[in-house]
Amino acid sequence: MKLWLAVIACALGIAGTAQAQEVNFGIIATDTASTQRERWEPFFRDMEKKTGLKIKSFYAPDYAGVIEAQRFNKVQVAWYGNKAAMEAVDRANSEIFAQIVYSGGSLGYYSVLIVHKDSAIRSLDDIIKNGKNYTFGNGDPNSTSGFLVPAYYVFALNKIDPKTHFKTVRSASHGANIQAVLNKQLDVATNNTEEMEKLEMTKPEMLQQLRVIWKSPLIPSDPLVWRKDLDPAVKAKIKDFVLSYGKTDPAEKAVLKNIYNYTGFREASNAQLIPIRQLEYFKDRVKIENDMAMNTDEKQKKLADIDGKLLELDRQARR
Repeated sequence: MKLWLAVIACALGIAGTAQAQEVNFGIIATDTASTQRERWEPFFRDMEKKTGLKIKSFYAPDYAGVIEAQRFNKVQVAWYGNKAAMEAVDRANSEIFAQIVYSGGSLGYYSVLIVHKDSAIRSLDDIIKNGKNYTFGNGDPNSTSGFLVPAYYVFALNKIDPKTHFKTVRSASHGANIQAVLNKQLDVATNNTEEMEKLEMTKPEMLQQLRVIWKSPLIPSDPLVWRKDLDPAVKAKIKDFVLSYGKTDPAEKAVLKNIYNYTGFREASNAQLIPIRQLEYFKDRVKIENDMAMNTDEKQKKLADIDGKLLELDRQARR
């Protein structure tokens, strides 16, 4: 009996070690799961070869699915946009460890509003003045470029609530919004320059059917995020792989280009989220200022609280 117990204990120990080396990697839903799988799986297979880890990919139907999976430790590492990364940092015991570098060394991208090339909409001013004439495609609520950035720069600064400003509003992924505009099912929709560049590489004839009517200030490029409690030895393997990937090997360079025209990664931290947090607070501030039903004292208290948080973020940004 003791011998059998020893054998079972040994087997469980081996299984536990093997399980500890398995890492679930989450990918946000900027497009269909099949498209994302085609883009990312070669990267994960290379990660397995170089690190000796077992990498299992997770493609949720929306951003919240990946955030929740990381929160409950069903996903240990994930690729996010900045707003989703902020949610993961705040709610899922996670932290940023790397940031994507684009072709040419760029560390950012842009949010855009797109229309069909045949559309009568020529500028942002057209949809501000005549919103009730148009259908609008918003992004996932956890999307930086599809939701947060236009929510502030397009709507909050112009004192507009998109839910009531347009004829109809729907939320979808970047890929779904592109298709809806191409099919003239939506008049205008949010998107980003990553998706536009990808479309130019894969289906340039479709890109020619779209027109950009608004472009945001630069958004920091997307981060990679891991759970803080991930095994330090596993963290070291993943970080070494990520930061060295695509530096010299032509095959690795091709894998990165196929994902989103990436050229590599650089080390990063939660400090990357400071401008995104500022946008969230700015948006909240504008909403409170415009709330005519709110008690004056309560409004001043809330505004002072936000101003204090913005001041602290400004201090952090200057360090």
